Formats: sequence, structure tokens, C-alpha cells
Amino acid sequence: MDIKGQFWNDDDSEGDNESEEFLYGVQGSCAADLYRHPQLDADIEAVKELYSENAVAIREYGTIDDVDIDLHINISFLDEEVSTAWKVLRTEPIVLRLRFSLSQYLDGPEPSIEVFQPSNKEGFGLGLQLKKILGMFTSQQWKHLSNDFLKTQQEKRHSWFKASGTIKKFRAGLSIFSPIPKSPSFPIIQDSMLKGKLGVPELRVGRLMNRSISCTMKNPKVEVFGYPPSPQVSGHCKNIPTLEYGFLVQIMKYAEQRIPTLNEYCVVCDEQHVFQNGSMLKPAVCTRELCVFSFYTLGVMSGAAEEVATGAEVVDLLVAMCRAALESPRKSIIFEPYPSVVDPTDPKTLAFNPKKKNYERLQKALDSVMSIREMTQGSYLEIKKQMDKLDPLAHPLLQWIISSNRSHIVKLPLSRLKFMHTSHQFLLLSSPPAKEARFRTAKKLYGSTFAFHGSHIENWHSILRNGLVNASYTKLQLHGAAYGKGIYLSPISSISFGYSGMGKGQHRMPSKDELVQRYNRMNTIPQTRSIQSRFLQSRNLNCIALCEVITSKDLQKHGNIWVCPVSDHVCTRFFFVYEDGQVGDANINTQDPKIQKEIMRVIGTQVYTN
Repeated sequence: MDIKGQFWNDDDSEGDNESEEFLYGVQGSCAADLYRHPQLDADIEAVKELYSENAVAIREYGTIDDVDIDLHINISFLDEEVSTAWKVLRTEPIVLRLRFSLSQYLDGPEPSIEVFQPSNKEGFGLGLQLKKILGMFTSQQWKHLSNDFLKTQQEKRHSWFKASGTIKKFRAGLSIFSPIPKSPSFPIIQDSMLKGKLGVPELRVGRLMNRSISCTMKNPKVEVFGYPPSPQVSGHCKNIPTLEYGFLVQIMKYAEQRIPTLNEYCVVCDEQHVFQNGSMLKPAVCTRELCVFSFYTLGVMSGAAEEVATGAEVVDLLVAMCRAALESPRKSIIFEPYPSVVDPTDPKTLAFNPKKKNYERLQKALDSVMSIREMTQGSYLEIKKQMDKLDPLAHPLLQWIISSNRSHIVKLPLSRLKFMHTSHQFLLLSSPPAKEARFRTAKKLYGSTFAFHGSHIENWHSILRNGLVNASYTKLQLHGAAYGKGIYLSPISSISFGYSGMGKGQHRMPSKDELVQRYNRMNTIPQTRSIQSRFLQSRNLNCIALCEVITSKDLQKHGNIWVCPVSDHVCTRFFFVYEDGQVGDANINTQDPKIQKEIMRVIGTQVYTN
């Protein structure tokens, strides 16, 4: 079959220009009388007009009456941490490829959709989620779309841009506000905005917080500014954009609305998460049973093999946290979420069901999960077979432990924080994009510093999935709230080490002298194992987190015990694990300029490059 491909230009609407540009190396000649629907031409021009010439690319398959339209979605507005956790390249657009009937366009079959990044060859799970969302959106729109219907909407757009039309009045209305520097980012223009129902705009201080979207505009039609979030933020991203600019612009706008909040919606049903404490950093499946079944049966769990191979130390830590929570006397409170695991022998039932908790059966399956050290020394499929022989629920439970983690954790290389005196150091980012954006806005206003947060390892199974929350005066509280309600932090390591050792019935805080003795003993007694051991070799674990905290007036300082009542003002940055009751240096003070310099050095090399 002779595949014919070309770009369209204003000067070659009949396909007879002598100098044709070819997309993706597909070459050929296009018949001069090849029929293209004029509405398709109009929609393509609208994309170029509102975005840029490079925002759309076209490939024709004239002999089969098909055309591929590639729409380039600029995602540079994503922060580095978010793009890393989501495994996307923020410097490269996401491409939406839609295949239409060349001659029928909107009167033809519903278009197929592909979502990809040309340089992102593996693990582009975000593309699968976005493809499903846009597929559902297109199916709904296609029920009433036609070329004639769109033409009437298009005529409204033309009148909007007349010299004496609405756009002139719209811009005049903006002149009462202070001029704002030009920026490559601009907000989505909703129907209500086009009709003049605008409140007073606020300066855009957080790219994701205000849902502003980054695109390259060739000839901006309005000044660049940010809008305050909708009062009902949860549904804002699902608003249907206007059709006045055509279907291609509509679907681009909808994709731009959805991308910043993908982590807030279930990857299966696209309903907002019902997690107790809201969204987290990484996209996840919700706890609805139908979604759990779909998640397992659709093969989404196949990525577990890659996780074990590439992040073995992190999987090792996740299993240790799960075990500590399950073995705790407080497991009925802190082992949350409880696994939702499909029975491999009966795909229509749940072997582990949050509505029918069975801790003994869960413990048996967890005891049959092979050590990560063993898993990395053989074929993953062989290891799975061995686990299935020991307990058919062991491997599905391991998959759940990996996939339910909603934080971004990476083992730090040798360029770690040496003053923490442990080889088990991790970059830990758990805040969702919206919270991180609010944090950065507050940081610009008030500044920030670093402080430790100590909590027993049995609590971290829940923290990684539900976030670091204010547990004061709730059933999760363990240590009391002598200084009021909030998240407790300290710039002094010994205080946080004390809190990290409390758990499993141990409620007495060790003194600083006891911690110093432990630290000295760790450094003087000959070690039976190398400090550079890759995996955890003990079940007796202590851990603390290093957090960044906003230094506003809300931060209450009671000597070296700090209380932050605003959970949005605390974000985790690093996580440290110690074995066999060992602790790090009890004299570390995060306010020491040398310590702060070391922290910033590691953040500079890890957060933005890991």
C-alpha cells in the first residue's frame, strides 16, 4: 500500500504545492484532488493560532482515507520531583495521536487515540492512564459531535476575534490589573471566562496549585495571569472545555486540565480517590472492589518484576515496614490500608479483603515472601514459582506491597549524608503535586528549614500510603501531645531517635545519654557485618525522617521540640534506617550551618537528578 504523508500549509490546501514537508520520514506524493474535510483544516489552524505551528503535526493516509493528527502537550509546568516520580520527561511534550477519517472528520468513526513520549520507551504508565481518560472523554463527546454542529460553534469563535468583538472588550477589562511579565504558562480558558464571568485574578504563584497550564503561544491573545482555584477543586479538572475553537483544541485543553491532577484519580475508574487523607504523589488504584479486580486481571501488576529488579533496596524496606506494622500490638489501628488482593485460584473473590480482615492468614503469606536478597539472585519467574509453592498468596501480597506504595522512594548512592552514619539512606517524597505547590508558595513567603521527625517503623507502612498527618488527639497518637496539636519535629537528632524507638509496647523515651551510649557502642564494638550492606539484615529497626518545614509564625518552637499544626507546611525529604537498635550521631543539629550545607548539597544532587 502506498502511504502518502504530508504537512498542510495555508498555501497548499489542494495538496499541490511543490515543496512538501514529510512527517516521521514518511514520503510520497499526494493526489491533487485528495479530499480533506474543511472543518479539519479549520480545527488545525485553530491549534496553530492558539498554541504554535509546532503544537500540531499531520500525516495523511490518502489511499485509505485516514489521517493522523499529533497534538503536542507541553508538560514543562510539572516540577522535577513530580516528573521523576511519574516517570515522565518534563522537557519533552506528551503526544496525543488521533486517527480520523480524512474526508469525514467528525462525521466519521470515533478516532483511535495513542498517548506517548517519543524518548520515553519504557514504564510510561502515565500515558496508559491518560489514554483511558481521553478515550472516555472522546466517546462521550462523539455522541453529539458532527461537522455541522461544530461549524456553528466555530462561527462564534470567528466573531470573538473581530476587531470590534468580544476579545477587544475582554482585553480592555484586563487593563485595570497590574501588568504581569510574559511567561510560557497560561491558564485554561473556560466557557465561563469567555462569557466574562471573571473574578479578580490572582498572581500565579504556584504553577500546579492554580492549575495553570504550560504551552508555547505563537501570538498570545490575552495577557498572562493566574486564576484562583475553583471552589470545588475536585471537579474543576473534569470541566468540559469550550468547543468554540474546535474539537482538537478542546481535547488538548482537557488533557492539560487532567495531567496535573492524575494522582488524585483512580487509574482504573477515574473517580476521585477515597483515601482518608487525600491524594499522594504517585497515581494509584482506588480501594473500590471492582477497580481492585480490574487492576489485577488487566495485568497492571506485571510491573512488579521491574520494580524488584531496579529498586530492590526499596522493596526490601517496604516489606520490612509491612512486617513491622503487622506484628505490632496496634496493628488494628496502624496497619492501614489493609491489602486488597485477588485470589489467584478464583479471580472473582478477594483473598485479602479490608472488609474481612484476617491478620493470621496475612502473616502466613508474608512469612512466605522470600528475601529480596534471594529474589535478586535468580530469575524472577523462578522465584515466583518457588513462592507459589510455599504459599499461593505470597507473590500477590508482594505485588500489593509494591503497587500500593504511593510515595517516591529511591536509595541514595554513595553521595549520601555521611553525618547520619548509616548506609540505608533514601530520598523520600510523599507530597502530592498540589501540596508541594502550596509548600513552595509558603516557602517563598516565610522561608524553610530542616528538622527530624521520629516515628517507629511500624507506623511508616501507613505514612507512605496516607501521608505524614497530624495525629494529635486521634487513635493514631502514641506519644501524647504535651505541646498541642500538630506534627512534632526537632532540629536535634537525639530527640527524634528517641521517638523512633517507641513502639511495640515500648512507651518510655530513652534519654540522650542512653542514645549517646548506643551510638558510641556502635562505633567501638567490631561490626559483624559490613556497614555497606545493600539490604536490611535485621528485623530490629529504627528509622527517622528528615523533613523540610516552613518557618512561619504557625511553627511553634518549645525549645528543641517543634510543633507544626499545618500539615501542608511539612514535607518529607530523606529517610534513614538503623539496624539492631543502633542509632546515628545523637548530637546532630539541623540548624548548624555545616549540616545545612551538607543537606543542600545532597538535595541538589538527588532531588533533581535521581
